[in-house]
Amino acid sequence: MSSFTDYKIFLCSRTTLSLYYLLLTYNNNLIFYTTMFFILFYRFATSKGYWTDLYVQYFVRQVGERKAPEINRGYYGRVKGMNLLIDAFLKKTQCDCQVVNLGAGLDTTFWRLKDENIMPKKFFEVDFPMIVARKIHNIKTKPPLSKPLIETHSTDALLLDGHSLDSDRYCIIGADLRDLPTLEEKLKKFQINPELPTLFLSECVLVYMTPEQSSKLVHWVADAFPTAMFINYEQVNMNDRFGEIMIENLQRRQCNLAGVDLCQSLDSQKERFLSAGWESANALDMMTVYNMLPQEDVARIECLEFLDEKELLQQLLQHYCICWAVKDKLNLGLSQIGF
Repeated sequence: MSSFTDYKIFLCSRTTLSLYYLLLTYNNNLIFYTTMFFILFYRFATSKGYWTDLYVQYFVRQVGERKAPEINRGYYGRVKGMNLLIDAFLKKTQCDCQVVNLGAGLDTTFWRLKDENIMPKKFFEVDFPMIVARKIHNIKTKPPLSKPLIETHSTDALLLDGHSLDSDRYCIIGADLRDLPTLEEKLKKFQINPELPTLFLSECVLVYMTPEQSSKLVHWVADAFPTAMFINYEQVNMNDRFGEIMIENLQRRQCNLAGVDLCQSLDSQKERFLSAGWESANALDMMTVYNMLPQEDVARIECLEFLDEKELLQQLLQHYCICWAVKDKLNLGLSQIGF
């Protein structure tokens, strides 16, 4: 069989049980489905020792069925690549900044930064209200999650309701990223400061928006935040046969990539930002990023599981990328950030 056919079979066989469970549990709700699908794979990779996350267990307890080594290595590259750029921004700004995680899901970055003592002035998360409600419930009922918020808060009580949570250093907002007036209103309500250097994060989020919608979002960020960096992780090179098979498999699960037209190449990824007023943009496919990560740690994780299909890993990583764009009114040297 060709590697493309192998990949197609791999997707069907390895994920059937998880997908079936999620679709039953969340009544075919695509928002919950994509969020939980990611966190299950993330949780399994941490259980195998690819990286350390002390907090993901409080969002999803069960490790679940075995995931293929190439998927685990792909998640490793994603997590390490994003963290490298996040940490570089915090270092460059000396943490005198804000972070806004768009479509954050059940992400645990805030807790990692707290543990490593590299917190920004405030960490914002935005997602659909139903995802936010789930996350707030976990935070309220899991002391290891709530304690770090209380420790960084100056008063006795947090501002808390069903679809938002606000403390001095951490804020979750329920909002639709396609509704920019409401998003801007809610961010202002919770004291975002446009004059502070601001890092925006997006992982497989813009691709679910139409090109017009995502372009309006990145244009709004560029207009509203004069000193900013935007890091976007998502698909790339989707116009070849491998990319077509990825799209076909997603469509079978009623998962439509509305923004896939902007995922045709690294140049199309960069152009989304450059045409929206960003000063500079860079993009690398994840195979390149993987090869630029600290090789001692890469060697460590490659010993965790045997991988007999290295070509498949390479093809998979070549179809995801990290793109980062900057505006630097304060001349902090943000354009120097990279791998």
